Amino acid sequence: MDVRVADDVVFPATDDGHRWVAGAVIVDDGGRAFTQRRSLDRRVFPGCWDVVGGHVEPGETMLDALVREVAEETGWRLTEVRSEVYRLVWTPDDGIERHEVDYLVRVAGDLSAPRLEAGKHTEAMWVDADHTHLLHDRRDPGEYFIADIVELALARDRALRA
Repeated sequence: MDVRVADDVVFPATDDGHRWVAGAVIVDDGGRAFTQRRSLDRRVFPGCWDVVGGHVEPGETMLDALVREVAEETGWRLTEVRSEVYRLVWTPDDGIERHEVDYLVRVAGDLSAPRLEAGKHTEAMWVDADHTHLLHDRRDPGEYFIADIVELALARDRALRA
């Protein structure tokens, strides 16, 4: 696996019995973040905008999961983990507590043609800092935390570029 990881990124141990989620906020050279809409038949957050990511599978490290999820959900290849963006512990309607860590990442591939994971995502959108409000839709504001994570990642990306 040829992925650059910033010196200050420390991945959590994922074999501690918790349900871990790896999130990848993919930002392009233009300072836009990749988002995708979850299909309406998803159990958690149906129809909501989301970043790339998913559960860490048994035996996987956080980095392994990031590599796998980026490939599965976009067809792109993870090349760099630039920064940790956010950590949260949350319990959705299914009652299963999740420990999520979201990272600012870079990828290789045709960024104009993501290969969305069939049955899981219905559309994609690149957003810059002026357009994260588009991630809100007409949903419960409690479901907007993805917009907050994207805003944090874009701010971190700007700081790293400065």
